[in-house]
Amino acid sequence: MSDRELIEAAFADLSLLDDAREAVERTIALLDRGEVRVAKKSEGEWAVNRWVKEAIMLYFRMRPLSASNAGPFEYHDKIETKHNLAEAGVRVVPPGTIRYGAFCEPGVVVMPGYVNIGAWVGSGTMIDTWATVGSCAQIGRNVHLSGGVGIGGVLEPPGARPVIIEDGAFIGSRCVVVEGVVVEEGAVLGANVVLSSSIPVIDVTGPEPVEHRGRVPARSVVIPGTRPKEFPAGTYQLPAALIIGKRSESTDDKTSLNDALRTFGVQV
Repeated sequence: MSDRELIEAAFADLSLLDDAREAVERTIALLDRGEVRVAKKSEGEWAVNRWVKEAIMLYFRMRPLSASNAGPFEYHDKIETKHNLAEAGVRVVPPGTIRYGAFCEPGVVVMPGYVNIGAWVGSGTMIDTWATVGSCAQIGRNVHLSGGVGIGGVLEPPGARPVIIEDGAFIGSRCVVVEGVVVEEGAVLGANVVLSSSIPVIDVTGPEPVEHRGRVPARSVVIPGTRPKEFPAGTYQLPAALIIGKRSESTDDKTSLNDALRTFGVQV
């Protein structure tokens, strides 16, 4: 049987886990090297490799708690921190952490933030102070996750799409993105935007609002907002995100980003 078949069988019937142990170990090693991914874009659509997520969940079952040290820091966990960062071309500032089973391309910078198992982070991306990249999240190239950003982890159910931040996106301070939301290429989220699968993303730039859920369209500039909803006890404001403009098309994305922030007065 292939590693995938062994993992799928063990996930469906845990009595078969002993038969799948080596397959699980090999799959997590491939994740750590970036040779497999939890999700990948093909022909414009993101597809989830369900069996890879199953391998991660089986890995947690297999691993015992153990103590480890990283310089002056002591950990007690089931999974080691990532090794050979200099060889990988990845900068990690103490006490920033990348967990084994996550992959970062050369040129990634992790300030005192966190990257969990199953995540994939592209080159040129900055994970700023206290920003967290949850399990299986897919972060593109040249992305900026500002201070305190929370990118949610999505492990269960295995077929669920992880949070995806595409190339060139800018995620402002204290933003939260969870439940498999896709922030498309070049989008800008202003400070404190909260996105989940149920929070509407409303384009207010035209004569009529246009609503999206679970997705921020490419190059959109987004700020926090609310909209009213009637309840028996009265009218209350529920969270929403408002698209207030688009980043201009430009060969120089940094210039375009600065223009967007100035033009729309977005706090980051």
